[in-house]
Amino acid sequence: MTRPLTFAIPKGRILDEALPLLAQAGIEPEAEFHDKKSRALRFATNRPDVSIIRVRAFDVATFVAHGAAQIGIVGSDVLEEFDYSEIYAPVDLDMGHCRLSVAEPEGLADEDEAAMSHVRVATKYPYLTRKYYEARGIQAECVKLNGAMELAPSLGLSRRIVDLVSSGATLKANGLVETNVIMAVSARLIVNRAAYKMRSAELVPLVEAFRRAVGGKDAA
Repeated sequence: MTRPLTFAIPKGRILDEALPLLAQAGIEPEAEFHDKKSRALRFATNRPDVSIIRVRAFDVATFVAHGAAQIGIVGSDVLEEFDYSEIYAPVDLDMGHCRLSVAEPEGLADEDEAAMSHVRVATKYPYLTRKYYEARGIQAECVKLNGAMELAPSLGLSRRIVDLVSSGATLKANGLVETNVIMAVSARLIVNRAAYKMRSAELVPLVEAFRRAVGGKDAA
C-alpha cells in the first residue's frame, strides 16, 4: 500500500492564510492541529492519503527537496535563498505577501552606497544578501541570525539588516528605516520533482485543486 503523501506546512505568518486555501483544496487537518498547546508535529487530515507536518518555514523547503515531504507551502524568499533544484513550484498562492528588504538606522540613510566596498549585515538570508550586494560591487559580511534582527544595529552587531518587511511597524519601533527592497515575496505551493513524476496520479490532482482554489479566490 502506498504511503500517505506528507504535506509540509510552515509555522508562523503563512499558516493562518494557508488553512482556508487548504480547505478549498479539500484538505482539513485533524482537531489537534488547531490546539495551540499541542506539541505534535505530524497530523492526520480528513483524507487518509494525506498527512500534514508543521515545521519552520526554512525547513519546509528542506523536507520537500529531500523527499521527506512530497508537497508543501513556503515563501518565495525561502525558495530563492536555498535554490533547491529538486523543488518544483507550480502555483503562486497569492498570499503571505511581504518583501525582503534592507533596513538601517535612520542616520545611515545619508551614506553613499556607491562609495562602499564592504558592509556588515545581520540576516537569515546570507545567500540573497551577498547576491544583492555583489551586484552593486560591495562585499557583504553576513552575520547569521534567526530572529530579533532589529536589535543588531542598536547593539553594534551590524549597521544594517536584511529581513522580511510587511507593515514596517517593527522596524519603526526599533528606530530603523527600510531603504531598499531586494524582492517581493509571496507563498508558493511546492512539490518534490521526483515525487511529482513517480506519484503523479496523486500529486497532479492536488496541485490542480490548489490552482482552482487560488483562481476562485481571485474571482471572489
